[in-house]
Amino acid sequence: MQDSFENRGFLPASDPLTHFSPESEFSVLDDIGRDLPSRLLESDFRRYAQSLTIPQWPDNLSPIEHLPELRLYFVRTSFLASAYINQVGQPAIFSLPANIAVPLTKVAEVLAIPPILNYAGYALYNWKRFDQTRDIVLGNIDTIQNFVHLYDEHWFILVHVEIESQAAALLAAVERFVQEIRVSGKLPVEVINTQLKKIADCLVEQLRVLKRIPERMSPELYFKTFRPYIRFFENVEYEGVGRQAMSYRGETGAQSSIMPVLVQLLKIDHKPSALVDHLREIRQYMPQSHRDFITSTSLLPDLKPLAAPELFDQVLELMAQFREVHFEWASEYINKHVKDPRGTGGTPYMHWLRQLIDETRDHKNFKKR
Repeated sequence: MQDSFENRGFLPASDPLTHFSPESEFSVLDDIGRDLPSRLLESDFRRYAQSLTIPQWPDNLSPIEHLPELRLYFVRTSFLASAYINQVGQPAIFSLPANIAVPLTKVAEVLAIPPILNYAGYALYNWKRFDQTRDIVLGNIDTIQNFVHLYDEHWFILVHVEIESQAAALLAAVERFVQEIRVSGKLPVEVINTQLKKIADCLVEQLRVLKRIPERMSPELYFKTFRPYIRFFENVEYEGVGRQAMSYRGETGAQSSIMPVLVQLLKIDHKPSALVDHLREIRQYMPQSHRDFITSTSLLPDLKPLAAPELFDQVLELMAQFREVHFEWASEYINKHVKDPRGTGGTPYMHWLRQLIDETRDHKNFKKR
């Protein structure tokens, strides 16, 4: 089953699987996942995790036909791995036991992503609706898997889920551009302006949702209780995998494909830097189909010479405002509480976020002096 980006954005085409069949050998993962927040409160969690028997993903199961099961399997095993390495209140550890490392590495290889919890596992595949007849919006969605019992973590994840759902209109506009090029080889001005207006309207709604973060998420609880679990891995040995110690980026909103699509669509010139290298590197943590969409968007012609200047600038300004709210939350929820200003992905995020904001505005037709 292929994801329909025009209907759900970068969320799965169908609601994620919430649990395996009781008869499935994988149902043990549901039990492990259900108990994880409580188990993590105990000092013997790592010993418990080492004792688990986790069935491996079979070679004879088609990844396409069993994609919902594959994604849930990844959610459960990647959460377990990050819980083991990053358990709050316990000594640092740099070795993931084979009973977790081997099945996680195998499923990650099938999905063509690194073997660590990523944005897809934490948000894109990690939600359910209470009422199937209603939209994917806050108040009608909840998480499938968590690290802690606090609703703050649910809220953090679910804000991202609604933003991703809203991106459907944005991605439908991009797909319209692709179709026009495929059919006629050019982009009519009226099509460009109509679709840019839809993108602007989408960004307004996404900005509205992003601003809701403080409603149900405490900065202190975020920083102390569940942020540590989505951190990067540094020189971690994956036992039984036959590799040297590895370092991987942690889960981060920078692994969302929405902004990279817009950057490619509008041809925003982000100057060569460690930031640009980082953004290029973290694409490998995105689902393959999302990477492909970013690439296809990059092949579209430059819209700036053809689009209505005020409309083109409006989209850029909304992107900059979205990044500014993100910058504000990063300052409030992280920077005030830490001496080492590195994000969960392992990056000096404050300087880089400001650079992204400035370079987005610098791409406008009419720049404020």
